[in-house]
Amino acid sequence: MQARLALALFLSFLVLVLLRGRGGQPTAGPTPDGAPRSQEPAGLPPTTQPTPSEEAAAPPPPPIDEAEPWRETLSFGPYQATFDNRGAVLCELRLDGYYTEMFLDEEAKRDPTYWVPLCAEVDTGRELLASLMLSVEPSTQGWLAVDPSRVRWQARVERDGEERVRAVHFTLDGGRGVEFEKILRPAESGYDIEVEFLMRNHSAEELAGRQGSWRLTPAMGVPPAADDSFYIEPKACACWRKSKGEFGLERKRRNYKKRDSGAFPPSSDIVWGGVDNKYFVMALRPADPEASVALTGASWRTIWDAAWARSHPEDAEGKSYRHIATDLDLTTRLPEVGGEARYTFRLYAGPKQPPILLQHPDGEALARLVKADLGFFSGIAGILTSILGFFHGIIGNWGFSIILLTLFVRLALFPINRRSQTAMARHATKMKRVQPMLNAAKEKYAKDPRKLREEQARIMQEEGAFPPLGGCLPMFVQIPIFFGLFKALRTSFDLRQAPFIGWIHDLSEPDRFMHLGWHTPVIDMEYLNILPPVMVVLWIVQQRVMPKPTDEQAQRMQRMMMWMPVLFGFFLYNYAAGLSLYMITTSIFGILEQTVIKRIWPIDDSEKPRKKSGFMERLGELQKQAKTLEEMKRQAKAQRRQQHQRRKGKRG
Repeated sequence: MQARLALALFLSFLVLVLLRGRGGQPTAGPTPDGAPRSQEPAGLPPTTQPTPSEEAAAPPPPPIDEAEPWRETLSFGPYQATFDNRGAVLCELRLDGYYTEMFLDEEAKRDPTYWVPLCAEVDTGRELLASLMLSVEPSTQGWLAVDPSRVRWQARVERDGEERVRAVHFTLDGGRGVEFEKILRPAESGYDIEVEFLMRNHSAEELAGRQGSWRLTPAMGVPPAADDSFYIEPKACACWRKSKGEFGLERKRRNYKKRDSGAFPPSSDIVWGGVDNKYFVMALRPADPEASVALTGASWRTIWDAAWARSHPEDAEGKSYRHIATDLDLTTRLPEVGGEARYTFRLYAGPKQPPILLQHPDGEALARLVKADLGFFSGIAGILTSILGFFHGIIGNWGFSIILLTLFVRLALFPINRRSQTAMARHATKMKRVQPMLNAAKEKYAKDPRKLREEQARIMQEEGAFPPLGGCLPMFVQIPIFFGLFKALRTSFDLRQAPFIGWIHDLSEPDRFMHLGWHTPVIDMEYLNILPPVMVVLWIVQQRVMPKPTDEQAQRMQRMMMWMPVLFGFFLYNYAAGLSLYMITTSIFGILEQTVIKRIWPIDDSEKPRKKSGFMERLGELQKQAKTLEEMKRQAKAQRRQQHQRRKGKRG
């Protein structure tokens, strides 16, 4: 039983690894209206030339800049934000209260250099791309004499009486009687940035009432938040409203080997779109009815990183699409002369912490990201995470909380395991008595396989020697819990930069006892991690203290399972220390259960009087009916053969 459970857990882990690799190569897709999406030059490597269709769709070269260059880094609510008036963009955003390093003093925590970066500029070799960039689609280029994503806007910083930044205003004269304004404001509280897009028609009578198409990019250059090879990040994502108040979510992984793009499924009811990594997200959503109507679709694309390609010339050809972005499709209507159209959005730029997300006005939609990280077993993972938080509230250390959670799960499952172990032990005792009968049947019908199978089935049926159905119950109970814990410990924000004891400073990362700098094709050993080898040793010890099965096949299985811990060790060498801590704790409990608990409280393996269940009776009746039917078919076939021979003899 223990061997089958270990094998099942190992296969489950392999499924997780395979699922991690699936879907990582997104394919290009159509735009929401079904037409092929024109490829933009932005994001291409410098050596790649646009196709003729791309040249035709590209906007004309921008005129001489109308505004002086302006670039400023400001304290912007809970952020440090860098703005640039070329394209009226957000170049960089750093979040206060979350840091890139641990154990910082108060002075260092006030230094934005240590604040977590949420986005950054991306150098494509042709231009710099940044967040909140507004691009004009080919059908709307006639509205402007300039490209709003490439020309410099007029910039103005609005401050309050205490010199705090209240808003950053960008204004652009489109050159054909239409003025555009983009206003960015930090929220009063929380992690929102208000983004207003205004159009004023001063004199464009021929354009009044016409629809225009735009593309707004919420986040550019979102970096990975963790060094975790099991969690591919960042991801482009979009959430939409489904029927009955539910939300749909789709995310696309970056494919850094090639240029790729596609459309997210819905063409309407988009709730938000953006980019997330393991712990943070930048998601833009409509904040008024006009913006909700204007938001007509979402798409994603991978982007060439020229800076990375220059610093890694040996890998530049196949690995330089380092970034992924989500683009929101906007359809606006130009007002009459003298009128103004206003569209308001809100950009959530903050942590993927469930308590923070659920307090947000659109928290249920944003919380879909956390549910997606937890996967199919999100319900179980959510319960286990709540229990983990409960223990942390008592102890104050996430490492010891993981240990208590593991013991809690093992103790909760102990009655089920005990009953299963008792059933399997009694089955083993019965098999010792039945095995000589099976061996005798094997010798007697060695040359008649069909008769041998029938005789073995008869013996097993009469002696009630079939394996108990409850013997596999713990396996089916523990596998979902294993998956749930695996997901919860992999993505839990609470474990980010959570120290345990000694050298284990971050339970969401490998324990990294000392630096080695070894890079091998089989395993990356840049650091010496202590917990994975300890985990492997305990697994081997646990295998050795397990009861030796009497069945030959089970013995071969147990010998094969002795190699599984080593394979597990390779797979999990660079995994989070929190998961290793869970594995170590559950192995120690298993060893104690086999060596101490069973000595104090031995399992009753005595064979009990046979109780024939209703199911087994029906199974026996079905076997008898099948055997009777087979005998009738055999007799009918023999009769037909005899009749055929008699008719053949008469004709002769």
